[in-house]
Amino acid sequence: MIGLNPSTADDSKPDRTISKLLKFAHLNGYDGFVMLNLYPQRTPYPKDLDEEKNQVYHVENLERILAFINEYQSLDILAAWGDKIMIRNYLIDCLKDIIHVFACKNTSWFHIGDYTKNGHPRHPSRTAYNLGFNKMNMDQYLKKVIR
Repeated sequence: MIGLNPSTADDSKPDRTISKLLKFAHLNGYDGFVMLNLYPQRTPYPKDLDEEKNQVYHVENLERILAFINEYQSLDILAAWGDKIMIRNYLIDCLKDIIHVFACKNTSWFHIGDYTKNGHPRHPSRTAYNLGFNKMNMDQYLKKVIR
């Protein structure tokens, strides 16, 4: 699962988003998940993200994602960043770089329910469980929404 940025959760204590994702995963036939993020800065408030991308953080995030995915032949990925992807210009570039990292794998993308009115995959925190996971065409998303 790919969110915007880490909030307050850690390995021993989930936050609201992680708790919702755990239930979404279970309801959709998964026994667990790994949480990845577009940008690794920890804050519960996306408006507090760095004004400019910290390239060192970004490269380290990509390296950790690559190390993780190298263990798997295929991946199901839930896009869960919501409209906040537009809060900083660099977040779109982070997404594109992450997609590039995933290009070497058999990857299936999903989103929760319908897209937001702005065309982005929904953030899970205020999303009903009955919406389920829907297939996502990442190429189409990038062409249509991320210009």
